[in-house]
Amino acid sequence: MISSETRMQIRHCFYAEHWKIGTIANELGIHPDAVRSAIESNHFNRAQTMRPCVTDPFLPFIRQILDQYPQLRATRIYQMLRERGYQGSVVQLRRAVSNLRPCRPEPFLRLHMFAGEQAQVDWAHFGEVMVGRARRRLSCFVITLAYSRALYLEFFFDQSMENFLRGHVHAFQAWSGQPRVILHDNLRSAVLERRGNQIRFHPRLLELCAHYHCVARPCQVRAGNQKGRVERAIRYVRESFWAGRDFTTLEECNRQALRWRDEVAHQRPWPGDDRCTVAQAFAEEQPRLLPLPLHPFHTDLVVPIRSAKTIYVRFDLNDYSIPPDAVRRPLTLVASDTWVRILDGTQEIACHRRSYDRH
Repeated sequence: MISSETRMQIRHCFYAEHWKIGTIANELGIHPDAVRSAIESNHFNRAQTMRPCVTDPFLPFIRQILDQYPQLRATRIYQMLRERGYQGSVVQLRRAVSNLRPCRPEPFLRLHMFAGEQAQVDWAHFGEVMVGRARRRLSCFVITLAYSRALYLEFFFDQSMENFLRGHVHAFQAWSGQPRVILHDNLRSAVLERRGNQIRFHPRLLELCAHYHCVARPCQVRAGNQKGRVERAIRYVRESFWAGRDFTTLEECNRQALRWRDEVAHQRPWPGDDRCTVAQAFAEEQPRLLPLPLHPFHTDLVVPIRSAKTIYVRFDLNDYSIPPDAVRRPLTLVASDTWVRILDGTQEIACHRRSYDRH
């Protein structure tokens, strides 16, 4: 029971000040049912008559379709219903589908990896930068060991296949070994085509894995949780390294990135046991990595070229000179991240520092 004074205050707040029932209950510290009793809400709470909805005749069909295909989009169901006489809008149908779609939350287990077993790889986009007159997209190649969380990162001006392979090679050299399995996203540099469970890998990636005796394994489509370690590593790079940092050249950016990795990222507590650091966990994992081959994998871009009338050949927004006697002859261009070499057969006839400017 509530006092007459409290009842008076409730009715004043509700009818005069137009407070909500929940607000009155919170302010006076009483149950909402006591507020409803004081304002006698049962006198004006009339039963609402349910108006028929345009989707009502189609609810059994929608329910049947969703039972068979739980992830079918509402827009596709809308097209199917239009052929069956549905006259309503897609917005009304979306409401009905959201109420009827079976809710099946997917359970997840915490994943534990053996030392030296797996690494996870992905690209991260960091906007655009101007190099002279050329606008370049700055991307970061990130690879992290699933056990120790030791990572390697390197910034490039594009996400080409050569830089993708180059990131792997540099990471393996930095770790003095490589894991047995490399988990990739379904990016074009790794997976050329996917039909169900049938996957066609990029041939250059297969050559890299064969050279280093490891196995490429893609994630399932729209299953970013399968490579959560590298996703969190990319977020960590954005928040801890990239935010508020200045650099003038790509080489300086990569030097700062590796210094940050050694002084900050590898000194953080290891997620598997906060009594040790990531660097200590990597020291335990490193002997279990596969040994490096005698020679690193060749990652340079090799393309056939032929000059027109001048002593220049065009490559990546720039012209590179060749000897006059090589004009109009079939040549081979070999481009690394720092040098551009011109070959006539097996003989090198020109070598230039690679420019990321234009013209």
